[in-house]
Amino acid sequence: MLKLRKKRAKPMHINDITIIDDAKLKKAITAAALGNAMEWFDFGVYGFVAVALGQVFFPGADPGLQMIAALATFSVPFLVRPLGGVFFGRLGDKFGRQKVLSITIIIMSISTVSIGLIPSYASIGIWAPVLLLAAKLAQGFSVGGEYTGAAIFVAEYSPDRKRGFLGSWLDFGSIAGFILGAGVVILITSIVGDENFLSWGWRLPFFIAAPLGLIGIYLRHALEETPTFQQHVEKIDSNSRKEIAEPPRVSFREIFTKQWKALIVSVGLVIATNVTYYMLLTYMPSYMSHSLHYSEDHGLIIIIAIMVGMLFVQPFMGLLSDRFGRKPFVIIGSIGLFILAIPSFILIQSNVIGLIFLGFLILAVLLNCFIGVMASTLPAMFPTNIRYSALAIAFNVSVMVAGITPTFAAWLVEATHNLFMPAYYLMVVAVIGLVTGIYMKETANKPLKGETPAASDRAEAKEILQEHHDNIEQKIEDIDVQIAELQSKRKHLIDQHPEIQ
Repeated sequence: MLKLRKKRAKPMHINDITIIDDAKLKKAITAAALGNAMEWFDFGVYGFVAVALGQVFFPGADPGLQMIAALATFSVPFLVRPLGGVFFGRLGDKFGRQKVLSITIIIMSISTVSIGLIPSYASIGIWAPVLLLAAKLAQGFSVGGEYTGAAIFVAEYSPDRKRGFLGSWLDFGSIAGFILGAGVVILITSIVGDENFLSWGWRLPFFIAAPLGLIGIYLRHALEETPTFQQHVEKIDSNSRKEIAEPPRVSFREIFTKQWKALIVSVGLVIATNVTYYMLLTYMPSYMSHSLHYSEDHGLIIIIAIMVGMLFVQPFMGLLSDRFGRKPFVIIGSIGLFILAIPSFILIQSNVIGLIFLGFLILAVLLNCFIGVMASTLPAMFPTNIRYSALAIAFNVSVMVAGITPTFAAWLVEATHNLFMPAYYLMVVAVIGLVTGIYMKETANKPLKGETPAASDRAEAKEILQEHHDNIEQKIEDIDVQIAELQSKRKHLIDQHPEIQ
């Protein structure tokens, strides 16, 4: 007689669903976004003063080489970001996310302010670029744990149904920081004049990192650890009391052998996002002034206007991803980038304000497709006990590759004299993004990997619980149908072959 046993899932109760405290959630998002804003404030300032830095720290070189040298100083720190990621990732998985984020913002603040204190090449010679590089390396090391930690912090604090929208505010902070950095450069230049800005005015934007850092340190120090990590620690403590052996941390070999698919998808998503990011926000100001010979104010105003528009689009993308999923945005963004990269650069090279603006707008909206979902997608790919370490490895190795974008793009244009090389660069990256989008798993409206659901309030928790029970019942019905079909096939087989009964 054919016997099939139906294995029923362990029933979920309302107390198994985490209710997120709204006040703590708002504080977490504000503190995480502020640190990201500070990181991109420096990127914005550095990108817009690259020409001035080239003259201050690399005098005597050809103007094109000065710009490449200044952008190279921006790119080299990306080589140490994986080291920072490994270091802070281990700390974050062992001691918690909040403590690590408090440390990284302190290092970021000090290293950014120190750039404004470095004497020029004319004053101390070769030590000037050496000290600049040292400050950028310290930044790179701290940033290695900053974005991944902030993304994890927001993701672990967010309800499942709102993780895309809430995660999008992290990169809202990035864009806002970049706009603030660019705006400060324009304001100071207009007040002190080009000559004084080259002499000493370029230092002032870096000093603004001090008050920003103090605010960030205060906010992060006052935060509580994420509910997800607290539950993880409680589970370990409970297992320890029951004398169940559970390793406190996971080896890197285990991360690479068990999580390699998630690592590859993460690398692809970060490369597609950050190459586009650095191309548009860091390289394009120099491209417009040096390669296209537009006035610096001409290019700055257009880019800042585009970034302001991105601020409004960014949360909207995150909100839509909670409704339609993350995958569609990665796929649409990649296809759009491949098809529209060259047309966008044709518009940017037109020397017509309206068309230049349109070219940047196209690239900006496509960039929003990526950054609108990245912060909510990446943390959901890894379990809690290795989330910080695994994500820090994947993210920072990818960013190390993406970080050469400004330098490599500038070199390609100088070497080939082809103004469309940045567009070709973006098309290659679009292919990487498309493959990533096709193979990535959908994470929208689902709990973080290995965790129980999280809800905004008890009413939402009841809805989630009802959906869970409905899904269980549907699976049971499906099993019943399969059993009936098998029994029918068995009866038909016996009817045709009585001897096998």
